[in-house]
Amino acid sequence: MTLVLQKHNFEAFFEAPFSAYGSTSHYVSPMKLDLKRFLSTKENPLFGADDELTFFTAHRNGKVLGRITAHVHTASNEAHGWNRAYFGYFDCANDQEAARALLGAAEDWARLRGHEEIMGNFNLTAMQQIGVQTAMFDAQPYTDLVYSPPHIAELLRENGYSAEFPMTTFELDLSKAEPPAIGTKQQAIIDNPDFRFVPVTRSNVAERMEDARLILNASFANNPMFVPVSREEFHFQARDMKWIMDPRISAVLYHRDKPAACIICVPDLNPFLRKTRSRFGITSLFHFVRHKVTCKRAVLIFSGVIPELQGQGVNPVVLHRVILAMKQAGYEKLGNTWIGDSNKASLAQKEKSHAEPLHKLHLFKKALS
Repeated sequence: MTLVLQKHNFEAFFEAPFSAYGSTSHYVSPMKLDLKRFLSTKENPLFGADDELTFFTAHRNGKVLGRITAHVHTASNEAHGWNRAYFGYFDCANDQEAARALLGAAEDWARLRGHEEIMGNFNLTAMQQIGVQTAMFDAQPYTDLVYSPPHIAELLRENGYSAEFPMTTFELDLSKAEPPAIGTKQQAIIDNPDFRFVPVTRSNVAERMEDARLILNASFANNPMFVPVSREEFHFQARDMKWIMDPRISAVLYHRDKPAACIICVPDLNPFLRKTRSRFGITSLFHFVRHKVTCKRAVLIFSGVIPELQGQGVNPVVLHRVILAMKQAGYEKLGNTWIGDSNKASLAQKEKSHAEPLHKLHLFKKALS
């Protein structure tokens, strides 16, 4: 009955949430090969050294009970003046001993490196999956949305963590939603030859993703926790985008031949991941093709407008185009990744579009003595 911690056991790390949550959980794992490269300090350009990331799993009687990463995002600490470590991928059975051991291992790792606090979930940065779910547990998550059962937040509280930075994810019913109205400002943009939509195709996905990165870095520059994303980091995350994108439901707008605004959406892959248990096998291609034909859910990964064009009606023009395209393509639901509750402008946009809250999340932080 002795609990054992193991370090760098990737097979156990991948298996942990399946073992901890069971087959009826809404949890969906990233593809196994993707998770493996994310955790590789040699492959992932986010990490400049091998000692910037480690991971642990908890075992008892041959069963894996949970997992956690401990890592540092040096660029965040430098940009914001923090001395912070992070934990991520904290998935655990409702087992106090296992949770205490996993969190303690991450905290000890951070203390040994002189960090003053630890915060998570970050899987692995603020521009990826973040948060711990704290309410609204019944709705199934979309691709790139965090899901965790109620006991995860409770285990964190029991181990001295406090919840902060509340966030909300959203869902829009496309069968009822209408695209934003085209008013005088929006029509002026449509009629202005300085603006033009550039094509989004599978053959130019890399180019469009670079446009999106530039827009992301400009439009999110003043957001909490944001750190500019390097070309290498962005394309490491998006390198397989051409295989999963539906080019009809993303849009990139240029102004005077430079990237100005975009909305990047992808079909929700979670039903496919569930069918394959996030592994490639002999039936994976069949399930993928079948999913592409039957998928009715999409997820908005990112939208942005460069600062000099914000407030001028640009975003409704792009959103109008994307919503119409989704409806014409037969999509019925659109999920939206997290928005901080302090971001009143973005929340107002969601309310205006009649999007409904899907999940509530928080970050959890602990001071390290």
